[in-house]
Amino acid sequence: MMRRLIAVFVLLNLTLLASGRQLHAQGDWEVTPNSRLALDRGLDWLARNQGPKGNWDSEDLGLVSMGALAFLADGHAPGRGKYGDTVQKSLDFVIRNAKPTGLLNTADTQRDMYNHGLATFVLGQAFGMTGDARIGQTLDRALKLITNTQCDDGGWDYRARRITAGHDLSLAVMQAKALRSAVDSGLEVPPEVISAAIKGVREHYHSSASGRNADLTALKKAPGQFHYGRHGGGGATIAMAACGVVCLQEFGQYDDWRIPKNMDVIVKAVRDAQVKPGNGDMPFDSYTLYYVGQALYQVGEPHWRQSYPLLREGLIRGQTASSKDPARDGSWHDNKRVSGKPGDLYATSVACFILAIPNRFLPILQEGKIDSIRSQFQR
Repeated sequence: MMRRLIAVFVLLNLTLLASGRQLHAQGDWEVTPNSRLALDRGLDWLARNQGPKGNWDSEDLGLVSMGALAFLADGHAPGRGKYGDTVQKSLDFVIRNAKPTGLLNTADTQRDMYNHGLATFVLGQAFGMTGDARIGQTLDRALKLITNTQCDDGGWDYRARRITAGHDLSLAVMQAKALRSAVDSGLEVPPEVISAAIKGVREHYHSSASGRNADLTALKKAPGQFHYGRHGGGGATIAMAACGVVCLQEFGQYDDWRIPKNMDVIVKAVRDAQVKPGNGDMPFDSYTLYYVGQALYQVGEPHWRQSYPLLREGLIRGQTASSKDPARDGSWHDNKRVSGKPGDLYATSVACFILAIPNRFLPILQEGKIDSIRSQFQR
């Protein structure tokens, strides 16, 4: 049964990809001629700078996977069409460097589950679009590693190991997207893994009413948002607000009362974001932008319609112009977490992904809400 569902799903996606159409863009409030041009220029820069190994001179499998995701999000399947070789080389690099344990990380062990979650998510999307058995085999091992390393409290450690307590929300969201990617591509995830993860994610929400023996009614009324650490520990950043929303959405908790609390924070940040024209700047750093865009899309109306055009126009305005730097024409940059060429890879990949979301080519953007997940894991 599962194989048949996967076959039907893959056939549908290949048909959609072959048509070359923007399938579901709902008008110029989502996609404009300028946003299409910006996306094309960004993908062009990525293709020009990929290099023979397919890794953009980076040994970080998470960053290389982001490069692949930029093309997949615009409907470019491996081995097919204008960017087919570019996508294929990047996916081959990730698969070739997968460890026998299934781990998708060749950098510092402190980045094990960060890179692993991101790379697994991208492989899940690629598998859903192609049905490639080679991708599927790597994906299967990668998913097993995620379930086997889940900590006792439902989170994950930075290293690929199971311990008593997981670390922060930035790790949980990476695994959440990887697990949901598997579900979207027709694969199964143990329900106990999802249940434990949901419980853990909710512990990262902190309300101003917390710590005073407040009941649920008081918590719902008081201001609050997701934090980096559990029970209000660490930063209450825009990135963490978006990560918490994305986690709950990926796990089917569409009506969780914490979501609108964090969306208020996100929408205000998008409205207030400023971008300098033509210098490669973005409305947010790459990490924050990646999750802000997804939170807006997944929650949907009215937040998506109100805020996505602001995000899109900020990316168009900030994209590097040839008059400023010919070698970086069409790219974006971010030196907050990754510098140099890898930083340009990260920023440009994320920007292209955000600009491509309205095309809805990725499996995770196509099927809408999964009621089976929602009914099984209600709070």
